[in-house]
Amino acid sequence: MLTVHQLSKSYSTRSLFHKVNFSINAGERIGLIGANGCGKTTLLRILVGQEKPDHGNITFTRPNLRMGYLPQGLELPAEWRLDQAIAHAAGLAGSTEDEIERLAVALAGDPSNRHLQAAYDAALQAMQTSHGNLPFESILKRFGLESIPPNQPVGTLSGGQKTRLGLALALLTNPHLLLLDEPTNHLDLLMLEWLEAWLAAFRGAALIVSHDRTFLDHCVTSILEMDAGSGQLHAYAGNYSAYLSHKQAEMDQQWAAYQDQQAEIQRLRQDIARTKAQAAHTERAASSIRIGGPDYKVKGYKTYQQAIAKKVAAKALARQKKLARYLEAPERVEKPTAGWQVKLEFAPPEQRSRDVLVMQDLAVGYPGGEPVLHGLNQSVRGGDRLALTGPNGSGKTTLLRTIAGQLPPLSGRFRLGQSIHAGWLSQEQEWLDLTSSPLQQLQRVAVMNETDGRSFLHFYLFSGDDALRPAESLSYGERARLSLALLVAQGCNFLLLDEPLNHLDIPSRERFEQALARFPGAVLAAIHDRTFIERFATQTWQIEEQTIRIL
Repeated sequence: MLTVHQLSKSYSTRSLFHKVNFSINAGERIGLIGANGCGKTTLLRILVGQEKPDHGNITFTRPNLRMGYLPQGLELPAEWRLDQAIAHAAGLAGSTEDEIERLAVALAGDPSNRHLQAAYDAALQAMQTSHGNLPFESILKRFGLESIPPNQPVGTLSGGQKTRLGLALALLTNPHLLLLDEPTNHLDLLMLEWLEAWLAAFRGAALIVSHDRTFLDHCVTSILEMDAGSGQLHAYAGNYSAYLSHKQAEMDQQWAAYQDQQAEIQRLRQDIARTKAQAAHTERAASSIRIGGPDYKVKGYKTYQQAIAKKVAAKALARQKKLARYLEAPERVEKPTAGWQVKLEFAPPEQRSRDVLVMQDLAVGYPGGEPVLHGLNQSVRGGDRLALTGPNGSGKTTLLRTIAGQLPPLSGRFRLGQSIHAGWLSQEQEWLDLTSSPLQQLQRVAVMNETDGRSFLHFYLFSGDDALRPAESLSYGERARLSLALLVAQGCNFLLLDEPLNHLDIPSRERFEQALARFPGAVLAAIHDRTFIERFATQTWQIEEQTIRIL
């Protein structure tokens, strides 16, 4: 369908990617992964024509390739009504008719032009198969939006509704290739499964930016990894699990090569040390010889010994230069990064005896309103790690805010166990002081000197000077880990986590899980990341019909 050749893009002095090459063929489902800010969204915008590369080119191997693009955010005026959004996108799709008219005029003047004829035939087929003339109601029904009033402003739609509307708009041109930028954002588990089934039935190709590991496992046939360090793309066959296996094999191979290299460096250094010692010994022996003395043998013997010492010293110098060249060689193997985390297992709870939380006929909601959840009689025991799931808007955040003491119960009651201190981690970490460093914020909530504080933060993967940077310079993933560290430092032994992986790329999700794995207390987490749930949860609470069902 298309081939990317030597594509590069920079902003000011910062290079996003450099001389990347890849192809997308019919029927392929490609997952594009990498750290936040490495250029994934920019690459999609270049492919769709919204930005231009600095160097390189894109070749369309399929004539008149039609692309559908789903950006991260719905790029429409918030005040537009739903029917306006559909009509606008349908009008763009209807521009095919203008293209047919233009090509027809051109063909009339040059009827033997095969390229014009091929373009005309393709545009005619696009008009005949376009979804742009589908009834408004059919479009809404196909994407589960039929219950939304046509005059509702798109700015008032939920995140999941915006994602589905974006997909509907992207499909109005009946695309051969879909470019999807974080399509799982704001989707609950039911909608995630719906999207996976929908993509399985889509007949075209797709390039998908996603941080949802289970979604990538279910939907893609290959992985493109954007390396933020080198700006290069690395291709891997298979789904995300296959990619992990490939990466682990690469990591094992790199470790083996690195250890062999270190052994060779150690051998060279020992050889240099021995040669230098030999040269020094020979020089000292030659210097101690007195002409005519008992060690004096023949004329010129002292000069001869001194010459040998110089040769040995020269040999040591040559070997030292050889080691320097070896250390600077481009093929030198770098030490594998310690942050790579392929398999992370949460340790089983040490004990689950005492009560952490007990709910008795609890109903939650906002004061003056109707309950969003009622009849709750669940309990949390020591060591429990619970995943709270359910449709968007079903009351997950409301329940967590009630337990955290930010909202009063509408009826019933709940109680925390003796010596239980609950800690609340919201979706946006808005309570962090962005002007202070992690160490300064830690020292405000716990009595620790700098050494102890930096050692504590090291457990939450803040190494070196990371503990001294202002929080405003931290990534979302680093802020999530800092929030977790501050809760633990305050003595919280019951964590209430509201979508803790939102905004996090895959490496950041792995690191957050790594930090949380060390927490020995109880956890109740509202979460939609199925990989996290599978690894983490000892039990799942699912919200159904305004109450909780234990799975």
